Amino acid sequence: MLVLLPPSEGKAASGRGAPLKLESLSLPGLTGAREAVLTELVELCTGDEDKAREVLGLSEGLRGEVAKNAELRTAGARPAGEIYTGVLYDALDLASLDTSAKRRAARSLLVFSGLWGAVRVTDRIPSYRCSMGVKLPGLGALGAHWRTPMASVLPEAAGDGLVLDLRSAAYAAAWKPKGEVAGRTASVRVLHAPTRKVVSHFNKATKGRIVRSLLTAGAAPKGPAELVGVLRDLGYVVEAEAPAKTGQAWSLDVLVDEVH
Repeated sequence: MLVLLPPSEGKAASGRGAPLKLESLSLPGLTGAREAVLTELVELCTGDEDKAREVLGLSEGLRGEVAKNAELRTAGARPAGEIYTGVLYDALDLASLDTSAKRRAARSLLVFSGLWGAVRVTDRIPSYRCSMGVKLPGLGALGAHWRTPMASVLPEAAGDGLVLDLRSAAYAAAWKPKGEVAGRTASVRVLHAPTRKVVSHFNKATKGRIVRSLLTAGAAPKGPAELVGVLRDLGYVVEAEAPAKTGQAWSLDVLVDEVH
């Protein structure tokens, strides 16, 4: 099973670990594309600070994020699972998983990123600020930048098992499963049951809880139909829609009344 996650806007501090080594990150087929984004982002953020804030879509209160990006090559690196914070990652709470569940997380979780493309939670990265919606002056829109390298790398990462897609729309644009891979992909929405609307907090927290439940249970559904049964056994209310034709992903709606 491969689980595709969005990153978080907020991130923990880099810490004092050894600096980034691009060649050590998972999915080495993305190294060239990562180097291109990293080089331009560092150059942008060591130049005109106001221009960098404008390009990155940062408010005055987030001015410090520009300086952080300028030091990406020398800043300390930590496992991505410790860098990403926020509602989804708080609910997932990787640090509190038992040893077996942590091993499953290391194998199955893939976090998408405007800067790195995608990383595993064990990959060591510095804290940064660069969303997939950014359009860099040289490279252009990052979503488009990542499509070609992702198209060659991600199908191999997906293997022959289930792909559970929990990404937000901006990150889903960087790689869309196609063909046979799409047929074993399940894209999940979380809806507030009384209103049947997507509500940000419900959506993020429940996705984190879903991943935690699967990791803790040691569940390994082989495809979307089996995933529906597993989630229902774990106590989730799930509505599933099989694709109308081959080469399309399954759509799953998880209904929640409230999130504790």
